[in-house]
Amino acid sequence: MSSIREDLMELMRKEDYVPLPSEEISKQLKLSHDKAKKLERIIKEMLRDGSIAKVKGNAYCLPYSADLISGTLQFLKNGCAILEPENRQDATAHIRYFVRAENTSTAMHGDYVLCRVMSGTGRFDNEAEIRRHFREHGKEEINVRVIRILKRGNATIVGTLQKSKYHFYIVPDNPRIIQDILVPDPKKTKTRPMPTVNDKVAVRLIEWKQRHLNPQGEIVRVFGRMLDPQVEYQSILYKFNLDPDFSRPVIGEVEQISQKVTDEQRNGRLDIRHVFTITIDPDDAKDFDDALSIENLPNGNTRIGVHIADVSAYVTANGELDKEARKRGNSTYLVGTVIPMLPHALSNGICSLVEREDRLTKSVFFTFDKNHRIINRELANTVINSSKRLTYQQAYAFLRTDNLEEIKKMPLPAAHETGYTGKALNKLSSKELGKLQSTIRTFWFYAERMRRERMKGGSLDLDMPEVKIHVDEKGYPSRIERVQHDESHQLIEEFMLKANEEVAGRIDRAHMPGIYRVHDDPDPLKLQDLREYLMTMGIKTGDLTHIGEVKKFLSFIDSQPESYIFKVAFLRSLKKACYRASPDGHYGLQKKDYCHFTSPIRRYADLVMHRLFDRLLLKEGADSVRKDKLPPSYRIGQLTEISEHISGTEKNSAEAERESSKIKLLQFFKREAESKQKTVFTALITDLQNHGMFIELTESMAFGFIHVSTIRDDLYVLNQHRTALVGRRHKQQYKLGQEIKVITDHVDLFKREIDFRIAEQPENKSRKR
Repeated sequence: MSSIREDLMELMRKEDYVPLPSEEISKQLKLSHDKAKKLERIIKEMLRDGSIAKVKGNAYCLPYSADLISGTLQFLKNGCAILEPENRQDATAHIRYFVRAENTSTAMHGDYVLCRVMSGTGRFDNEAEIRRHFREHGKEEINVRVIRILKRGNATIVGTLQKSKYHFYIVPDNPRIIQDILVPDPKKTKTRPMPTVNDKVAVRLIEWKQRHLNPQGEIVRVFGRMLDPQVEYQSILYKFNLDPDFSRPVIGEVEQISQKVTDEQRNGRLDIRHVFTITIDPDDAKDFDDALSIENLPNGNTRIGVHIADVSAYVTANGELDKEARKRGNSTYLVGTVIPMLPHALSNGICSLVEREDRLTKSVFFTFDKNHRIINRELANTVINSSKRLTYQQAYAFLRTDNLEEIKKMPLPAAHETGYTGKALNKLSSKELGKLQSTIRTFWFYAERMRRERMKGGSLDLDMPEVKIHVDEKGYPSRIERVQHDESHQLIEEFMLKANEEVAGRIDRAHMPGIYRVHDDPDPLKLQDLREYLMTMGIKTGDLTHIGEVKKFLSFIDSQPESYIFKVAFLRSLKKACYRASPDGHYGLQKKDYCHFTSPIRRYADLVMHRLFDRLLLKEGADSVRKDKLPPSYRIGQLTEISEHISGTEKNSAEAERESSKIKLLQFFKREAESKQKTVFTALITDLQNHGMFIELTESMAFGFIHVSTIRDDLYVLNQHRTALVGRRHKQQYKLGQEIKVITDHVDLFKREIDFRIAEQPENKSRKR
């Protein structure tokens, strides 16, 4: 039976519908007296959430029928904004809804608003009219203005307390919140501890009604001095609603879990503790949830096992632990620390695959024949005992260095940065080192072949270098290094991808519900925009809606000095991957079935798939599943709800992680700007403007700007193609993609901008005169 809300929406979608008052709508829907009263309440709710709009004469219609559109505002630093519609249809996917600064009313970044299409843009009653309008006029940008704020994006805002001659105010951390927020004199409030200028605080907004006046608020929390590591950490937790602590009921449930694998738990599992098994992770890994094993079978075949920590053996469905893990959705990795999805006793304890300890795992085995082809795949619940914890750097050394004495010299990761250091390599015998070396090289032998096959099958090489910010024991950034995605990373990646694909495919083929990792095909119009941008750079491509042309393009730019810039531009034209309860394919990998299975310590999606793994084993008649431990089944509706929720928590965590990295970069470069001994950095020019050039440091990948006024040897102007700044007198050029040497000039903590200048410039004597 349909609801009143659904019936109302169906009525308004009819082509012959004209705006009607609530009394007429009630008659059209043939509602009883009681349901007519309920309709009034529903109309008020729908007006508040922007589902419908009110027009003259107290009549109601869908927003598009009245040139109205609802969505979320994304502000730009210049005060203008872009409206992201809530329910964007295919026909409007390429439309950009632009809000000029004077038309933003009292809206702020992240607010959910109702906007009216500006006169002269056109009125759209349906998708056909939208298509016709843009075909005839060729416009892809619609100007709109905010007419109502339906919901504030931020009830509280984190920022820094400042003082003018007459007022105290808060400068928001987010530079897209362009308004300073006035607050009362801290001495006249009850806020304790009493904040002082340059303190990081949280402010609760008071209703803001007049755009020409600054918004007002009241300080509700004081974190401490700006840029202090602990203060910034606490402010990020507050801003993104992250909690490093767990409730008493959750801890109580954890305390019932043994920190040793028991005989009862081993019962019924495939025991492979005797099989040589290792883990390979970053230096600063806090937990270890995947391992690889290798067996040389009597018939000459090789069996490689992918072993994943069996978190589902400890986290009971719908228990306190499970509810908390689902709520968090995933772990959040801030610089120097982690906000775990699971308590420390699990994530760093019994579920972490540390050296020389029995651990419960779920395993995917791949058997390779003498021709190195996969001839068999097996799934099982297992118990393992890891022989060695290696870092990526150590694994790379085993791959590339023959001299074991040199490998012995490799240091352990810093104890304060990692959850477990592992045994030092110089404590191992030559025989143990030799076995590690031969094992890792065998792993890479097979991984390299799987990688080639994957790329040949259409998978895209979208690997990008990462930045690792190291902190000292007080939390201040000590150094920044660029982490290359080398063979040691690729080795692990290939086996994890293979395991994820295998589990997803088998669950799909068994017609079981699941949570899949989905990456939708890109919007063709965005790919066309990319083609046009590349043409301005002198690069011609084929039709990028064809995967073959994309691979040609990616292969070509790998040989170009500006490859990083072009790859970033391509990535920005793609859609974001998400979780979905249907196997809708993965564009980047070019896989039909793909899921996340290999990181259940830090992702709830993987934990759900582990429970489905047991049901799959039972369905396939495997021996390593205990019916008395079988988790409950999931309905498709439950998995849809979970998928939407964890896609949201993943996005929130990604934003928190970016914020954490940005703050550490600001701390690092502020010290550089204040230092008398300047460090010279290598940078790439990524964009050019009349007033200067945007750059990215090659090692730290930090973004910055060089103003033309700081280039002293000539007067530089932008050429007509906007591809170079050219000196008027000496004709020296700074080109897009060019590598240059720079030093830190200034850091604006409020705008979160870093300014650089060219290193070792010759003085222009004629200009000085």
